[in-house]
Amino acid sequence: MSAQNDTPVETLSFEAARDELVKVVAELEQGAPTLEHSLALWERGEALAARCEEWLLGAKRRLDAARAASDSSDGGES
Repeated sequence: MSAQNDTPVETLSFEAARDELVKVVAELEQGAPTLEHSLALWERGEALAARCEEWLLGAKRRLDAARAASDSSDGGES
């Protein structure tokens, strides 16, 4: 089984990137047949982890913005 996927990482949703990352980690833990395959998996995993972090940071920014907007509207009503 190969967890490697040809889908460009930058197009993946958070859930898709996370699910593929789990598969990549599992395959790395089992041991890839060649060093080259292991390196390719590692590189894909790094890219997937970065994509997940990008999504999470974006979500945090949106939450922070929503909280700031809520705080500023609440502050004006006192």
